[in-house]
Amino acid sequence: MASIFDRMSTILRANINALLDRAENPEVVIDQIIRDMASAIAEARGQVADMIAQEKILQANVQRNESLAQEWMQKATLAVQNGRDDLAREALRRRQDYDENARVYREQLTAQSHMVDKLKNDLQQLESKYEDARRNREILIARHRRAETQQRVAQVSAQLNTMDPSAELGRMEERIRLQEARAEAQAELQTTSFNDEFAALGANSEVENELAALKAQLGSGNQAAALPSGESTQQQ
Repeated sequence: MASIFDRMSTILRANINALLDRAENPEVVIDQIIRDMASAIAEARGQVADMIAQEKILQANVQRNESLAQEWMQKATLAVQNGRDDLAREALRRRQDYDENARVYREQLTAQSHMVDKLKNDLQQLESKYEDARRNREILIARHRRAETQQRVAQVSAQLNTMDPSAELGRMEERIRLQEARAEAQAELQTTSFNDEFAALGANSEVENELAALKAQLGSGNQAAALPSGESTQQQ
C-alpha cells in the first residue's frame, strides 16, 4: 500500500516546470503526468477498499467472539445452577478464550481503523491534487509557451546587440548615397556631351562665316586688280 502513495507523492513532488523545460512537447508530458496520477489513484482506491474490507472483517470477528463469550458465560451459569461444576468450568474456560480472542481482534480493529482513516485522508488529498492538475493543465501549458516566447525574444535581442544594427544601417546608407552620386554623375556627363556638340556646331558656323567673308573680300580684290587703268566695273 505504501508503494502506491510513495509513487503518487513522487509524481506530486516533481517539479513540473523543470519537466516542461526538458520536454519537446509540454502537452504530452502534462497529459502523461495526469494519466499516471489517475492510474495511481485508481490503484490506491482499490487498496484502500481492501483495507476497509479487512476492517469490516475484524469488526465482525470482534462481535462474533464477544457474542460467543456471552453465550458460554450463560452456559456456565446454567451449569452452576444445575450443580454441574465440571460443565461450568469448561464453559468458563471457553468464555475466557473468546474474551481473549475478542480483545486481540479489538486491538487489531483499532489499528486497522486508524490506518483506514489515514489512507482515506491521503487518498482524498491526492484526488484533490489530481483535480487541481487537471484544472491547471491549460495554465501550465500557457506558462511554458510564454516562457519559450520570452526566451526567443531575448535570444533575438542578444543577436541584434552583437550585430550592431545601427552600424549596418549606416553602411547601407553609404552604399545608397554612392549609387545616387554615380547616377547624378552619369546624367551630368550625358548633358555635358550634348552641350559640347552644340557648342561645336556653333563654332563651325562662325568659322564658315569668316571663311565666306574672307573669300568675298579676296574675290573683290582680285577683280579690282585685273581691270585696266581708268576702267570701272560699270563700263564692263
